[in-house]
Amino acid sequence: MQDLIRKVEQEYVRPLSEFIRARDGNPDIFPGDTVRVNVRIVEGNRERIQAFEGVVLRKHRNGLGSTFTVRRVTYGVGVERTFPLYSPRIESIEVLRRGSVRRAKLYYLRDRVGKAARIREKTFVRNKATESSTD
Repeated sequence: MQDLIRKVEQEYVRPLSEFIRARDGNPDIFPGDTVRVNVRIVEGNRERIQAFEGVVLRKHRNGLGSTFTVRRVTYGVGVERTFPLYSPRIESIEVLRRGSVRRAKLYYLRDRVGKAARIREKTFVRNKATESSTD
């Protein structure tokens, strides 16, 4: 039974992930990244888009049930929100900064405030051998 469910989910996940990549460019998000998630909010009969910007604490991979948790601090209060990755309510996901972290779940950030809660930005080193061969 579980194998049948996984097969059906895989048929749906592949086209959805391709759609999300086309919509957002490169939506591969990882823990430590600073992201801006634009979410559709329905208020009565009106619909608007609200941005939620913060650090990705965790990513839970479970096929169609995949989620990611984003944390931000507003007026000194930490707010965490968990988003379903394949939700139609998510308008777009923008990666603002790539974080360099050593673990998959960043729950320790809940206890940190201010400068202690900073995450180093991931730096990319160019390969000089590749640059010289292309010139």
